[in-house]
Amino acid sequence: MRHWPRRSQVALVDSNDRSRAVTWGLVCAAGSAIAFSAKAIFVKLAYAAAPIDAVTLLALRMAYAAPCYAVLLWWSGRGRPRWQPHALVRLVALGMLGYYLASLLDFMGLVYVSAALERMVLFLYPTMVVVIGAALQRRPISRVELWALLLSYAGIGAMMWHDLTVSDDVGATLLGCALVFASAVSYAIYLVGAQSLIAGVGSVRFTSAAILVSSACVGLQFAATRPLAQLAAPASVQLLALAMGLLSTVLPTLLLGAAIKRIGSSRTALVGSMGPVATIGLAAMLLDEPVSLLELLGAGLVLAGVVLVSRPVRAANAGGSDAPAAADTSATPDRDRVRDSARSSSPSRS
Repeated sequence: MRHWPRRSQVALVDSNDRSRAVTWGLVCAAGSAIAFSAKAIFVKLAYAAAPIDAVTLLALRMAYAAPCYAVLLWWSGRGRPRWQPHALVRLVALGMLGYYLASLLDFMGLVYVSAALERMVLFLYPTMVVVIGAALQRRPISRVELWALLLSYAGIGAMMWHDLTVSDDVGATLLGCALVFASAVSYAIYLVGAQSLIAGVGSVRFTSAAILVSSACVGLQFAATRPLAQLAAPASVQLLALAMGLLSTVLPTLLLGAAIKRIGSSRTALVGSMGPVATIGLAAMLLDEPVSLLELLGAGLVLAGVVLVSRPVRAANAGGSDAPAAADTSATPDRDRVRDSARSSSPSRS
């Protein structure tokens, strides 16, 4: 006689499956945040390893990452309708703004500022999305959003003060901060403009196409301004560029998608808040960047502000030049993810 499993046994199995999914989701989210944050470390190590400029280093990074995104674009586009002309025009514009320009400004900024300060300034982009959204909707900024802005920018002020006090060139530090801040603004504008396209074509397909547009722009700029032989960088720089392209761009994109499918966009975004902290730790260990109490206080204020501004929504980070790229959430039940992608925390952007 066959014995059917009791309802309690079935519930226990389902509970164990959910528990494993949550565990793996948290691991993937943490791995994605750390991998994205390591990008700044790789850039600083490359600058120290050989005399190389931002455009050449960015070209090497995109050369290694682009083939992977070409495969992802093909895979995510199977069975889907072709791009409409108006969507292609917006794609090119957003790819140039959110991945090409934002990444270029970020790489240029890293010439002048520490990896820790770069990551924290870049991490301001969710607060910028709030300001841009409020301006477009012609609505006042809420009290919670205002507190989030005050906390975040007070934290950046504290970190900048720390770097200015130990810097040998105050002007260079200010220039670096300005470049990274412009990168964050560029990425925030990209996020606001990308939401409707992501809803229409899917996030993996859109992100892959946008990064390929960025790769083409970087390639054209390099070809127009530098000799091709300049790509023959030393082996140490090639390895670091490969790590940037695969470990800090493609891999965290895939991990982010896996995390969202298992734990949802809200928890993924919150786990992503550990990214800047990871950058500070890695910079201290690998770059010997000093860590002071003032810097830790500033980082804490920025994180508090970003978490505060992200709490009202469930957010999945739409991938940015170096911020976490958005993963396809079509397999998950959270219908608000695409709408809220701009408010997430996580990247790398740049």
